[in-house]
Amino acid sequence: MKKPLQIGITGGIGSGKTLVCHIFTVLGVPVYDADSRAKTLMTTDGILVSQIKKEFGVLSFRSDGSLDRQYLAEHVFNNPEKLRTLNSLVHPRVGEDYMRWVTEQHSGYVLKEAALLFEAKSNQALDKIIVVSAPEDLRIKRVLLRDKHRTEQQVRDIIRNQLEEDKKLKLADYIIQNDEHTPLIPQVVELHKKFLSMAS
Repeated sequence: MKKPLQIGITGGIGSGKTLVCHIFTVLGVPVYDADSRAKTLMTTDGILVSQIKKEFGVLSFRSDGSLDRQYLAEHVFNNPEKLRTLNSLVHPRVGEDYMRWVTEQHSGYVLKEAALLFEAKSNQALDKIIVVSAPEDLRIKRVLLRDKHRTEQQVRDIIRNQLEEDKKLKLADYIIQNDEHTPLIPQVVELHKKFLSMAS
């Protein structure tokens, strides 16, 4: 069986990539959400669980087997070195999980949604990349509306830890503008038609 065309989709926090993926899903396109799969694998993938315990201690997990996010936030997420280590454990496992998932799809093309697509270098194994773009002020406003627990400074820190917007745009094959002026659905539909014709 022919492997589907693999399209990566990324964008900074608050750019609206999840919304764009929902539109693709409505069009019948299978979407692999790398970030939520990573969260699942961190508690269900035996190899990954033991690697995390070995690297960051058994306190990384609660007694019920769930991740102790507060512990990880305090000890890992604020430490760039440790965060790099965690990502170096998680990304390869997500990569294998994704490849398994691709073989189960029966579609002309599939989407892989990931916030850190370029940072994890997973763009290299994909056919084309879409970047969802929005002005930084608008992205911050969206995240603060969505995530009541975050402060503006925390959102700015997250943006600083992600690849700069202009670098992402240079690496993109296609750009979707989600700036609240350019209609979103026509942009997605146009790409959908393009990918279907590339896949056929």
